[in-house]
Amino acid sequence: MPLPGGMPPTTRDLVGYGRRPPDPRWPGGARLALSFVVNVEEGAELSLASGDARNESLHEIREEVDSMPDPCMETHYAYGARAGFWRILDAFAAHAMPATFSACGRAVAANPFLAREAHAAGHEVSAHGWRWERHAEMEEATERAVIAATVAAIRDATGEAPLGWHTRSAASPNTRRLLIEHGGFLYDSDAYDDDLPRLHAPGHVILPYGFDCNDMRFSPGGGFVQAEDFARYCIGAIEWLLGEGERAPKMLSIGLHLRIIGRPGRMAGLAAVLAHVARRPEIWVARRREIAAHWLARVAERL
Repeated sequence: MPLPGGMPPTTRDLVGYGRRPPDPRWPGGARLALSFVVNVEEGAELSLASGDARNESLHEIREEVDSMPDPCMETHYAYGARAGFWRILDAFAAHAMPATFSACGRAVAANPFLAREAHAAGHEVSAHGWRWERHAEMEEATERAVIAATVAAIRDATGEAPLGWHTRSAASPNTRRLLIEHGGFLYDSDAYDDDLPRLHAPGHVILPYGFDCNDMRFSPGGGFVQAEDFARYCIGAIEWLLGEGERAPKMLSIGLHLRIIGRPGRMAGLAAVLAHVARRPEIWVARRREIAAHWLARVAERL
């Protein structure tokens, strides 16, 4: 008798590290590796004024203007580059903490100072695609060109090619292979399935990301309303993983967006998280490239 839905999937790993994950041996004996990811997408969202086929339809509101440029949506996004960026940069500087600025190539090409300022402050600038769009249905030749253009924009702005990549939402079946073929990438974050990195191919690490400790949940229906909602959730995750870290250290990603957490009514949430982390010496706050390099040098060789 045929089973409903066919047989179980054969290409997905639903087991992972199981009950006994590897000891990452984080620097200084840290019980948690913490990565702050600041998404830079302003200027890369879909916009008729930028020559795209349609306008972006999602931010603080859910609405799409489909017959002409949409200054309402464009200026919502522009706020992140014009105002939010500086607040976030200052917040990390106040605690001397590093972050990874995951930047869309078109956003960097439109505003090179964003990448330059982040890089000059000691943060990592990684790649977040060219436009703020998924790659799931993208043709291979187009995706190859998108990767190259994104790398070039970041390299031109900062003097360094990005070592990391993260696709908005769904990657294509080719994305990871094309990154490796392009060369120069140490890691990608196109996975959401673990609390530890893993080796994909020689020299290429997968650093899982997350949508829960993420300010995008301030979007309509996302669950965060007040700044303390964000802070309580992120601090709860940090404390839980620190507890687990006594026997099995883990990694946590906290996602930020210039136009979202950068609003004055929300910045207190980020400030509270940074202050809490600053009081916990058991946490290694690191750029994603540092976590990937550590995993490659200290852990992957033993698996």
